[in-house]
Amino acid sequence: MTTPTRPAGIVPAQAIGRLIAAGAALAKPGIEADQIQPASLDLRLGPKAYRVRASFLPGPDASVIDKVAPLAMHEVDLRRGAVLEKGCVYIVPLLEKLKLPADLAASANPKSSTGRLDIFTRLIADNARSFDQVPAGYRGGLYLEISPRTFSVLVREGDRLNQLRFRYGAPGLDDAALRQRHAADPLIERRRGEAPARLQDGLLVTIDLKGERGRSVIGYRAKRHTPVVDLRRIGAYDPAEFWEALPARPDGTLILNPDDFYILASAERFRVPHDLAAEMIAYDTAMGEFRIHYAGFFDPGFGWSAAHRRGTRAVLEVRSHEVPFLLEHGQGVGRLVFEKLSEATDRAYGGAIGSNYAGQSLTLAKQFRR
Repeated sequence: MTTPTRPAGIVPAQAIGRLIAAGAALAKPGIEADQIQPASLDLRLGPKAYRVRASFLPGPDASVIDKVAPLAMHEVDLRRGAVLEKGCVYIVPLLEKLKLPADLAASANPKSSTGRLDIFTRLIADNARSFDQVPAGYRGGLYLEISPRTFSVLVREGDRLNQLRFRYGAPGLDDAALRQRHAADPLIERRRGEAPARLQDGLLVTIDLKGERGRSVIGYRAKRHTPVVDLRRIGAYDPAEFWEALPARPDGTLILNPDDFYILASAERFRVPHDLAAEMIAYDTAMGEFRIHYAGFFDPGFGWSAAHRRGTRAVLEVRSHEVPFLLEHGQGVGRLVFEKLSEATDRAYGGAIGSNYAGQSLTLAKQFRR
């Protein structure tokens, strides 16, 4: 007797709940209900971190802990909170473990606030050959590499810096299917007078350097030598102490300083239907010497509320490398790719479930006052 083939798709909230009940994802203490997002599961830091000399991948013949031992400099206790220093690399065993079915894989991304604080994170599984990928049928622990790049941060056991998306098969929409969906109900809105949306391996994302009507600020550049950011202090910090506002220039350009960190926004507004999930592809070497968007998951319902029928802009975390780089308004900086859900979700992104960035325009991390 053959096993029925499951429909390819990203696993939505209620199906994640069933996976947890079946023991495919487990933790001590147990997984909390609010860790389940519309199409992902928040992962929590465990009670200790290891300060290590270098990043690494374990490879097919080693566990993460096997590799940590010769690289560890000291152990950090996170139970009462500890500061992770910028420029340093830490490995944190997560509270969650996996016992995945043979046909279920997973991938990880930083949460939105993690990216907007320029905290570089990557998930590592035992025997992994690549970051942020968990193979189908994986059984074992999960570990997070953390490297604060701009701000030193205070973290504690239980803090949630990244999220896991479960996937059956290869549910991606090709450009023909995406074009059909866009024609039936637009997934993207461009400004009046600008070229129509471009589809090529997903929706092209371009940069806004002119600013929305009535706003002269087109982004923010992080300041150096700032205080520590406590991740649990929501709306507590004065943005002026940490960020320099960037006014729009008449020529619609911005020169990125090497290794400075910027918060910018897309020129487009996006909408993710309730039967799809999306991901921002972070980097394409053909686009220049910079990286965008550490936090790449877009949940079902993003930009789809009645109050924001026009969609919602993507906030972009941007960093140039090696050389100064000139950005121009409307320049392509990334792609938004869409995947089908394995079944209709019972939970959509938005204010109703406490999403921090629903209807965002140009928004800093939730720790800063609006």
